[in-house]
Amino acid sequence: MIKILFVCHGNICRSPMAEFVMKDLVRKAGLESQFHIASAATSAEEIGNPVYPPARRKLAEHGINCSGKTARQLTRADYDRYDLLIGMDNANLRNMRRICGGGDGRIRLLLEFTGRSGEVADPWYTGDFEATWQDVLEGCSGLLRHLQ
Repeated sequence: MIKILFVCHGNICRSPMAEFVMKDLVRKAGLESQFHIASAATSAEEIGNPVYPPARRKLAEHGINCSGKTARQLTRADYDRYDLLIGMDNANLRNMRRICGGGDGRIRLLLEFTGRSGEVADPWYTGDFEATWQDVLEGCSGLLRHLQ
């Protein structure tokens, strides 16, 4: 089983979008039994909060339900629990390494799997959930291809 943890700052926009997009892609590919997919935050400020409403709406536009998801914080134990810890931007990666340590290639940026460099823009600041959706979908699709 491949265990993937998506990580962003608050775990209410980008990382839960990636979690549920990846779950949807895996389900559609008939590979659910081969994956465990979750998400977490590098900060504690949103812990226990649900997915941010505009992110929930963007997922729902594409038939993806994220009900029941609440933000949780990344822990050192997650590094041992997951095969891949996928951050959305370089600040996430720095914080992930600070929390988890590790240098064996398990901590990666989502857009590395797209064939282009860059970071998933934070819609909390940009307000552009469509751009974030496109980045997340492209990144998760590339990640799934990479893992197959």
